[in-house]
Amino acid sequence: MKESLSVFFPAFNEEENIELVVKRALEFLPSITKHYEIIIIDDGSQDKTGEIADLLSREYKEVSVVHHSSNCGYGAALQTGFKMAKNDLIFFTDGDGQFNIKELPKLASLIENADIICGYRIKRADSLFRKVNAKLYHLLLRIFFNLKITDIDCAFKLFKREVIQNLGFESSSALINAEILILAQKKSYTIKEVGVSHYPRVKGKQTGAKPTVILRTFIELFKLWRKLK
Repeated sequence: MKESLSVFFPAFNEEENIELVVKRALEFLPSITKHYEIIIIDDGSQDKTGEIADLLSREYKEVSVVHHSSNCGYGAALQTGFKMAKNDLIFFTDGDGQFNIKELPKLASLIENADIICGYRIKRADSLFRKVNAKLYHLLLRIFFNLKITDIDCAFKLFKREVIQNLGFESSSALINAEILILAQKKSYTIKEVGVSHYPRVKGKQTGAKPTVILRTFIELFKLWRKLK
């Protein structure tokens, strides 16, 4: 990879996962690029995620940390990651260990002829409730925005930095992935997709399926539709 790369990990209460995720990235990234940075976004974690992230940043010069003083939401964590990223390409995946960063070259191989590369989970390792909720969400996005991405919320995406800078997305909720792709589609950016592996969560707890999170996302979806129609 000729371009420089920024990698960031949004994390909320991932004390059991974040160190392993970051160290795997540190081991792998030098094999694909000489110029990279790793950013941990601690979204107001109430466990030791922030402490572990600080230790990693002191031990490795490539690692930096941003702490939110309170839990601001998934979209806010991604917003911070995109703002902090300094390199040509920006990649993010979650700090929960459900994806393998060694599959990043699948995305990188396509970015020369595209603006955004979206991973999609070949076999989604989630509960039935999350799968059903995702199908409803995708249906609404297709109806309201004609967005036909296979797996909108898959946390394995690669972007050209100038594209991110030109989109002007605002969401602080889980709607952010959809908002980015909707705005990119409206601006006629090229979006490509590639299948990636998805692994069951081994440690820690998922928070994205909370009713309050889902409700907030659907409310923001309708607000975005009214804004763009």
